[in-house]
Amino acid sequence: MGALSPPLLAEAPLVARAGGWTDYGLVDSGDGRKLERCGPYSLVRPEPQCLWRPRLDAEVWDGADAVFDPSDEEEAGRWRFARAAPDAWPMGWGEVKFLGRFTAFRHLGFFPEQAANWSWLDAHLRPRPGAKVLNLFGYTGVASLVCAAAGAAVTHVDASKKAIGWARENAELSALADRPIRWICEDARRYVQREARRGVQYDGIILDPPKYGRGPNGEVWKLFENLPELLGLCVGLLSPDASFLILNAYAERVSGLSLASLLGDAMAGRGGRIDWGELALMEEAGERGVGLSFFARWSKP
Repeated sequence: MGALSPPLLAEAPLVARAGGWTDYGLVDSGDGRKLERCGPYSLVRPEPQCLWRPRLDAEVWDGADAVFDPSDEEEAGRWRFARAAPDAWPMGWGEVKFLGRFTAFRHLGFFPEQAANWSWLDAHLRPRPGAKVLNLFGYTGVASLVCAAAGAAVTHVDASKKAIGWARENAELSALADRPIRWICEDARRYVQREARRGVQYDGIILDPPKYGRGPNGEVWKLFENLPELLGLCVGLLSPDASFLILNAYAERVSGLSLASLLGDAMAGRGGRIDWGELALMEEAGERGVGLSFFARWSKP
């Protein structure tokens, strides 16, 4: 790596905008809700940050196929359907196919604003075939499959057996099941600690932890208490030729700059550059959008 040098921290935040694609679009937003086009369905989900007024008439919103009614502030609730809907339906982004599902926590099995990160990963990895990528808290595997489609060898880690099963379904649907993807159901910290003892290294790491979670054996994860340690362990897994580490967080009390400062501290001596900011989901018509998560991304040519 040469002489020790700190990474260059970008002076200004980056708003990484995710627009619509063939199978998804943010049709309208406002009054604390989002109207979305999701495969063959139109959906309404709560989004407290949408403080403005909707652009479209109430009749358009009232015609949605499914509406999520929250029961508390922790995203739990119930779906209300205007017509019969299957348990799952196929979606696609680029070469990657995946299943959307109506979950009990308003999520659909993917986060559309992450398309901004998917685009970056695809462009970054295609010139680097065979790169070893670790995806921690990988959920249903869309980011892992984007990396695999771009030619990377991926290790996907998540504490939920259900999420791992869903990710495997998505790999089959994408015709990527034969790619070098390892599916690991384990607590992220335990896995990283073991990889460090083994001396395993990766060329890129995706770290997208929740605010709170539990491992398969009852391990407790708390973002503000455990992230610094986990990030330090992850940096220790980066190979001398590693080219990226993406840190993403949805917690309310975090910011892109705080993530970038933490990442810069952990990456001392690695050089490279840290971009930071927020992932924004943009309406299909006009320039209006909503910021939904914060990120810091270290990269090196």
